[in-house]
Amino acid sequence: MTRELLLTLGLLAAMVFGLIGLAAATGWEETLASLRALTVWQVALLLVLSSMNYVLRGLRWHLYARVLRLPVTLMQTIRHYLGGFAMTVTPGRVGELIRLRWITRETGVALDRAAPIVLVDRAADLAAMGLLIAVSVTLSAAGLGAGIPVAILAIIAAIIVTRATLLTRCLTLAWRLLGRLPRLFGRLRRAARAMGPFSDWPVVLPALALGFAGWLAEGVSFYLLLDWMSADVGFWAAVGIFMIATVGGGLTGAPGGLGGAEAAMVALLSLQGVPLEISIPATAVIRLTTLWFAILIGLVVFPFATRAAHRGLHAT
Repeated sequence: MTRELLLTLGLLAAMVFGLIGLAAATGWEETLASLRALTVWQVALLLVLSSMNYVLRGLRWHLYARVLRLPVTLMQTIRHYLGGFAMTVTPGRVGELIRLRWITRETGVALDRAAPIVLVDRAADLAAMGLLIAVSVTLSAAGLGAGIPVAILAIIAAIIVTRATLLTRCLTLAWRLLGRLPRLFGRLRRAARAMGPFSDWPVVLPALALGFAGWLAEGVSFYLLLDWMSADVGFWAAVGIFMIATVGGGLTGAPGGLGGAEAAMVALLSLQGVPLEISIPATAVIRLTTLWFAILIGLVVFPFATRAAHRGLHAT
């Protein structure tokens, strides 16, 4: 945990110093003027749109819980999902596995039974964001060609993960190539076979719709933010830039995509002709109202989720 904390703090410090350095190089006055142009109500709207994303994805988590026949209520699901955001900045977001711990303690179900929900939830995010990138590239005249391979990789990964037979074959091939860790790959194949129920269209379509609408809400917030800061970026271009940067940052494996997402966002905005005195504060604000707002919500909900799980452990 100490190593993870130090890594997160180091990446955060590098990101902050990088943004400060860019702001200083372009002139503090212009950067601060862009920030001062925002009103309290505008920032509040950004937070509302981010909240919509979290709630819609929380509903998707509940849909998956019902598919697995986990005995959890909607209130429990929302508590688990929001509380897990407190662990977003752990490397690879593995800390969000705390949600599984809460489920098993409150319901008494075996960990293996609940585990597929984490994998399919990640896959659903990749599918929704990959689809949004594909739509953005198609409808935007901004030339977001860099997003095409990101969209393809995201959608392919989502398809593999949610297709039990395909995922099992991929794991078997990986084990044969490595020739090691047969016990680990055996467990992974068992988990892969449990993904079958998530491949049915009555599950895939509503889950994809919830994820698409949720992430689109944050894309809308980025477009509004750029518009308020007088950046001439079209709607779908703004959505595409946000999604490409978010997915690209996540692929680095850094906690919360720290550093990578911010760098990609500033670079993509610069390619659209947005000056640094706008792109830097816009990037900082959107990350504060999405990633760091989610972490704040998680920190608030976390103790309640932990307390409920503790009571559930003693009750079972």
